[in-house]
Amino acid sequence: MRLSRRELFSTTAALSLGLSDGRAIEPIPRSHLPRLKLSLAAYSFRQWLDIKKPKEPAMTLTDFIDYAAARDLDAVELTAYYFPETTPEYLGKLKRQATKLGLDVSGTAVGNDFCVADPEKLKSQLEHVKSWTEHTARLGGKTMRIFAGTVPKGDTEENAVKRCIPVIQEACEYAARWGVILALENHGGITATAEQLLHLVQSVKHENFGVNLDTGNFRTTDPYGDLAKLAPYAVTVQVKTEITAKGGKTEEADIPRLIKMLRDVKYRGYVALEYEAKEDAKIAVPKYLTEMRKLMNAQG
Repeated sequence: MRLSRRELFSTTAALSLGLSDGRAIEPIPRSHLPRLKLSLAAYSFRQWLDIKKPKEPAMTLTDFIDYAAARDLDAVELTAYYFPETTPEYLGKLKRQATKLGLDVSGTAVGNDFCVADPEKLKSQLEHVKSWTEHTARLGGKTMRIFAGTVPKGDTEENAVKRCIPVIQEACEYAARWGVILALENHGGITATAEQLLHLVQSVKHENFGVNLDTGNFRTTDPYGDLAKLAPYAVTVQVKTEITAKGGKTEEADIPRLIKMLRDVKYRGYVALEYEAKEDAKIAVPKYLTEMRKLMNAQG
């Protein structure tokens, strides 16, 4: 029997880790009714939270937490890019503020690339993720979004994936010590399609691992269909307000369809609005939060 290139690649990658298809991770078992909790990603206010600009940011993370509390949200997702410092004192301050305002930290989001070819750079990327795992735990975060990465110029996807899988495995083992679940996002590169991401998810064998389902990141011919394939593996969700199919125009996302998709797999967890559209976030975000809350609170 002749194997296709993709099948041969998948088998080779599994064998390189001493794994077999029989041990592939299964969708998260959910026997209870769905339970969706509304969160807001700090990335939605990136223009105001940007600490890299010469001037002081117009909004701080403490301001952002206050904003979320004023809108009676369940949680906040705190993006690593907007932390002016990560001392235990500062992290404790944010956790204390959120707790007193009745907010959970649904998770954090970190930027990384586990496809880099240079061993020292790859080690540095892993250490960055490990450090943010500790920061997330100190914040009381449940999950931490990570990326897989992009194939370096002149390299192959097969080589990049072979490097990526064991590094994610090690990151998950470290995250388990801190009680944090790592969530791999569908974010282009070697996770540009549902099949690519599922290959990674099914190759990493750890209970502290799952998918960060970003509803706006697929540029495939059937984004909704691909999201549905990943929904059973989701440990956290980021809802975007737009969606773009391959070869098509950017359109308003069908948020009722996305929420139904989560209900259909009995998803229980946080659903964070991550706003990236053109309308001013301070105008658009409250409208979308109202819509999402109504849909998420609806029964059936």
